[in-house]
Amino acid sequence: MKKRWIILSVSLSVVAGSLAAYGVGRLTANRLAAERSTVAVTYADSALPNHFVSDDSSAATQGILPDFTVAAERGVEAVVNIENRQKYTVRSYSNPWGGGFDPFEFFFGPQQESRQNQPESQQQERRSGGSGVIISSDGYIVTNNHVVEDADELIVTLHDGSTYTATLVGTDPSTDIALVKIDAKELKTIPFGNSEALRLGEWVLAIGNPYGLTSTVTAGIVSAKGRSLGVLPSQMGIESFIQTDAAVNPGNSGGALITTEGKLIGINTVIKSPTGAYAGYSFAVPSSIVSKVVTDLREYGVVQRAMLGISFQAITSDWVERFGKEHGITEAGGIYVAEVVADGAAEAAGIRKGDVLTHINGRAMNTTADVQETIAKLRPNDKIKVTVKRDGTVKTFDVTLRNRAGKTELVKKEDVNLVEELGATFREVTDKQKKSLNIRGGIQVVDMQSDGLLARSRVQRGFIITAINDVQISRVSDLNRITDKVQSIDGIYPDGRIVSYLALPSRE
Repeated sequence: MKKRWIILSVSLSVVAGSLAAYGVGRLTANRLAAERSTVAVTYADSALPNHFVSDDSSAATQGILPDFTVAAERGVEAVVNIENRQKYTVRSYSNPWGGGFDPFEFFFGPQQESRQNQPESQQQERRSGGSGVIISSDGYIVTNNHVVEDADELIVTLHDGSTYTATLVGTDPSTDIALVKIDAKELKTIPFGNSEALRLGEWVLAIGNPYGLTSTVTAGIVSAKGRSLGVLPSQMGIESFIQTDAAVNPGNSGGALITTEGKLIGINTVIKSPTGAYAGYSFAVPSSIVSKVVTDLREYGVVQRAMLGISFQAITSDWVERFGKEHGITEAGGIYVAEVVADGAAEAAGIRKGDVLTHINGRAMNTTADVQETIAKLRPNDKIKVTVKRDGTVKTFDVTLRNRAGKTELVKKEDVNLVEELGATFREVTDKQKKSLNIRGGIQVVDMQSDGLLARSRVQRGFIITAINDVQISRVSDLNRITDKVQSIDGIYPDGRIVSYLALPSRE
């Protein structure tokens, strides 16, 4: 009997335990279900941006992924293909013997040209391609300067396959931006976004026509802002690139960099790669610069470039290590004012050589790109507040920006863009050259274009320009002071020959 009670009590214990376990399990399952439901409701109630979606209520366990579809579909409709067609002449010589072999010349040396060996001119065409972005429904398209450079004809192909011949409105080599126009209406556009509001890690899309593959969309994140690479060929290049890891290849130049909301925040311009193809990073001109440049080109036909009137260097740790002791600077940060241009905006406001520029309009300045991007968005006669550190104290100056001639007026389209007109690249002379040639400064001609003013005037490579139109030229930035038509070019060659050239007009 006692044994039966023991068995019965054990059996009841097992049943009770099972029921308890079942109850706990049921309660736990119900609670987890409630938590999953709560998670889903919480995300919905927190106004999650509509470009984030999840196909499962357990978003916390599945992860939240960005949805690019709406931005991509709208973006491709406003990105175009631009074909640059250039005509050039090839001269060939007829040879009755064929194959380029002339037996008479082989045995008797070069002969006078005969009727059978007269040059024959053939017109040929070179084509290259890039991308562009429609920014107005009536046909204005922004692209890169290098996409449209030297074009005899520009052919624009829209997303729907229709083609137009474009007119070049204007270019700005300093930012590598150009504006073209097609005769069309009711076009799809991409609205400008605010590139200054971009955050590191933010998703972006690159849209363009790489390798002739039209309407190609790639995605990446913002890897860095304010990058300066020293890659723009213009002597006055302004670089403050947005760096992304969205795949960009040849043909993407001039295409759109957009946010997941479909806003234009950059024009894809540069690839940094050892192979010339995508290798991890691409760079875009930020919309803050693009919008200002295209507005100027559209309204004035020329970019209204404001000048602060200083030469400057970023104070990095390396700079402090090399030059800090000499200038009494012990910590990195800010911009060192190396030179103040005579009669420039900074000098007029009271800024001096040796000042450390820390802020412009309240925005911290720590890189050369910071200064370039900030000033590039402004025009002559705009007023800014510049904060500097001088002898341990902080000073703020009201500065009225000027044009490259040192005046506050807007420039006209007819005014000379001297760097383009000269058709050359320069480097500033070294201290050793100044001492050996007994000159105060100058800019040395490194390379020249065959159709530039210097080449037409018979200036040779290596020539050091010390004055133009009797205005002293000590550094490249001094070219901004020349606005009149070039009449005379004075300078010296490395062997000590002092030469003056008269500027020769174009042959056209």
